[in-house]
Amino acid sequence: MNIHYLQHVPFEGLGSMEAALIAGGHQLSSTHLYKNQRLPSLKNIDWLIVMGGPMGIHDEAEYPWLLPEKKFIQQAIESGKTVLGVCLGAQLIAAAMGAEVYKNDHKEIGWFSINRSPEADTTIIATAIPQQAEVFHWHGDTFNVPVGAKSLASSNACQNQGFIFDDRVVGLQFHLETTPELIQELINNSRHELDCSSYVQSEEEMLANPQRFARINQIMAAILETLEKNTNNR
Repeated sequence: MNIHYLQHVPFEGLGSMEAALIAGGHQLSSTHLYKNQRLPSLKNIDWLIVMGGPMGIHDEAEYPWLLPEKKFIQQAIESGKTVLGVCLGAQLIAAAMGAEVYKNDHKEIGWFSINRSPEADTTIIATAIPQQAEVFHWHGDTFNVPVGAKSLASSNACQNQGFIFDDRVVGLQFHLETTPELIQELINNSRHELDCSSYVQSEEEMLANPQRFARINQIMAAILETLEKNTNNR
């Protein structure tokens, strides 16, 4: 399959997804929006992956490429593509589907547990997402679950941690793709966000346990495999 991803800043790439997708025999292409690269034709891609970034979805004045990006995501969903969004990517998908995106009550940065929603049990990725899992977060905004979509998970700091629509459009507020290198890059570029509030960990806490990364990367790989099977069966 031809899998295209949208990247918003140099330091938030595919992470562990890149090796998993290449190992699956897929062709990868990308649009680096911060370089003002052009979006592709939807006819040339099978999947769309939308990555994270420090900007908000309403920051079009500072990042004018957000406007055509949101339209592109909407068209991808309406054309029946498989679409996966991470953090900002999930917020952009939610907005493209008509849901509200807004400031969360808490900034959530670090390793915190999510609980799978009962609604998720009736979706194709029910077995890919554990009942409870410690995952990595870096966000201050959140979204409402779009109309027609099913909630995937919640955490103590954030009620809506993910959603799935039509078993092919997935938004994840948390980062399953992250690696120690990616977290270090996030810290280097966004250290000013570490304000010691209730759900914000220190740099040392975020990098303390290397085993965490293998666990979340395995969950990400399972989600990708499930979406691939569903794409092939449609």
